[in-house]
Amino acid sequence: MNDYELSLAIEAALVARNPRHMQKARAALEPGYFLRAAELLRDIQGTVLIGTGFPVVGTFETDGPVGAIALYEALETLGASPIIACAAPLSQCIDDKHRVLNLETWDIPSAREKTRAHLAELCPSAVISIERPGLAADERYYNMRGEDISEHTACFDHYLTLAECPTIAIGDGGNEIGMGKIHDTISQLDIKPAMTSCDELLVADVSNWAAYGLIALLGHWRGIDLLADIAPLNILHYLSQRGSVDGVTRENTLTEDGLPASEGAAVIEELRQLCRN
Repeated sequence: MNDYELSLAIEAALVARNPRHMQKARAALEPGYFLRAAELLRDIQGTVLIGTGFPVVGTFETDGPVGAIALYEALETLGASPIIACAAPLSQCIDDKHRVLNLETWDIPSAREKTRAHLAELCPSAVISIERPGLAADERYYNMRGEDISEHTACFDHYLTLAECPTIAIGDGGNEIGMGKIHDTISQLDIKPAMTSCDELLVADVSNWAAYGLIALLGHWRGIDLLADIAPLNILHYLSQRGSVDGVTRENTLTEDGLPASEGAAVIEELRQLCRN
């Protein structure tokens, strides 16, 4: 299959389970969105900001950071200089092995000015958001239960809206950064939809899995099986030891959105097979 057909196959595979109606989101997007997003990162050099971390019961959920770490390692292999942008406690948990930009809980106007300063300093080649809360129409943040989590959420939205480089966002429910791109469709779901948009939006049944889709295409073009060394269970162990919780169960388990690590591993194998074909 050609690259466009491969992208379509990836897009279908990543919403096949459909627990949060992401097949509706997929239908609202112009086909080939994984290909277009991956092309923004093809042969990329310099700084790539990867925002992640969804606050849950005083800590962070596993969905998002797993994919961010996998993408970080893949981009580093390809010659870029990724930085994971996240708030405490996640920022304090992973800075032993990763370059980290700590996001603080500012009010929205202050966050905007802080973002301008960081973007001017870092001059990123791309900004990516993976399962990061997005501002709703009332400029508040909400989780999937409709609970207002604004007091616990640092703003990453402005890194996409103010960036002068390509922006990519990943989500699996509708309340994440980037979902504003298909706001009319997402508004039909039983959530407080996010308004923040992006250049290319990627959707998946679990946000981590969309990162694997990007990695699959980037490796395919370089002739490298970048997915071969990704072990979701190992990353989950790393995060669990640092206090992560499953975003659905809110328990410190080696799962993502209520699913065992074996589901993510199966998705990786499916993507590898698609690339081989």
